[in-house]
Amino acid sequence: MGSKSTPSFRNACEVIHSNMKLYPPKVAFAVVVANMVGTGIFTSLGFQLLAISDTQLILLLWFIGGICALCGALCYAELGVRHTDSGGEYHFLTELIHPYAGFISGCVSATVGFAAPIALAALTFGSYLQAGLVPIDPRWSATFLIATLVIIHTRTRSESSAGQVYLTALKLLLIIGFISLALFNTPAFIDQLRADTQPSADTLFSSEVAVALIYVTYAYSGWNAATYVLGEMEDPRRYLPRVLLAGCAFVTLLYLALNAVFLISAPIDAMRGEVEIGYVVAGYLLGDTGALVVAVILAGILISTVSAMVLAGPRALMRLGGDYRRLRWLGVLNKDGLPKNAIFFMGAIALLFLWSSTFEQILVFAGLLMATNTLVTVIALFISRFRSPGHAGDNLYRMPFYPLPAIIFLGITGWTVIYSAFSFPTQVGVFVIALIGGWPLYRWAQGSGN
Repeated sequence: MGSKSTPSFRNACEVIHSNMKLYPPKVAFAVVVANMVGTGIFTSLGFQLLAISDTQLILLLWFIGGICALCGALCYAELGVRHTDSGGEYHFLTELIHPYAGFISGCVSATVGFAAPIALAALTFGSYLQAGLVPIDPRWSATFLIATLVIIHTRTRSESSAGQVYLTALKLLLIIGFISLALFNTPAFIDQLRADTQPSADTLFSSEVAVALIYVTYAYSGWNAATYVLGEMEDPRRYLPRVLLAGCAFVTLLYLALNAVFLISAPIDAMRGEVEIGYVVAGYLLGDTGALVVAVILAGILISTVSAMVLAGPRALMRLGGDYRRLRWLGVLNKDGLPKNAIFFMGAIALLFLWSSTFEQILVFAGLLMATNTLVTVIALFISRFRSPGHAGDNLYRMPFYPLPAIIFLGITGWTVIYSAFSFPTQVGVFVIALIGGWPLYRWAQGSGN
């Protein structure tokens, strides 16, 4: 049943891999951080406040999201050092469960896991740019950004990696500057962080909290991004665990600080239901003129996010192209080992999302399917341990406190997915149809009968 990579593709990859400059750890760290810090943190709070008014509960959800991401990173780090090749969930599920599981995961990663967030981040970029008095429709600004970054990441590996490191560093400096600015000003709404009562168990396990957690888990999504470029990393067995854990810990602290700043800098009613949370908060901190400047800065921050996803996402498509005869064109690499056709194809899907869906539709659908994808992948870790238990002296990274991090991740993510399924049955229906309808596509892609 399993498909095998074509010899020509594998041979070409080996030749290119032996001659190309691999991504150093700092690039992998930049990819993780830039994938995580993007649309979600600058938009989620407004949607969360529609259902939840308890600010301490909201911060608790962001802390829980960070713990969940850290636990997921521990699981993926072990999977990555045991199964070192690019492709992320596609690679893990193909090897550990079934090629069809990997095929569906690869399709989900390409269409929802990366293309939809690319569209979201680019659209948010356009919205902030427009809020900063740049008189351009957000969709056209987003289209220009996606097209530009697709071209950059299909040129050379040095341009791709250097651009990503610089953009991520700029993003972090701007965010830290924004937090510092808010704290140096006397917070006018600090009372909003005080609560008279602690959240009850019924509140914590309510459907409103579960839906709010969708936005949180979406904001944290991207912690697994380094696994998509595993085959192109320097010494992944050594550096992958450090990159994933450092990236998740750093972003968790950043998210808690940024959300606390939002909540003490503007009234809740002004943020409720708003997409451009950073612009709203900046208006209260700096006035209208300052808000316009901050809006443009926040638009610049999102360039790094789109760039990171354009870099990482097409690697699953590249593996599909190597493993399936009729998708071979997706595995075509340029002279620098970059999957140019896969990058162009993902850019086209992102543009399709951009021009055909609303912001909230993309966000909820992407969050639900990405959570399901990681859920199944962490389950695959138990299969990996069962097949190859390993030994204390094998020098491979092994998750500490196994299986506790996996159980915590499965518990939090599974609870969110189940509640989300009841809250958004249409999105679940689309996923089930895709799961069933994917089998004929899988068989066709193999080129059976030829």
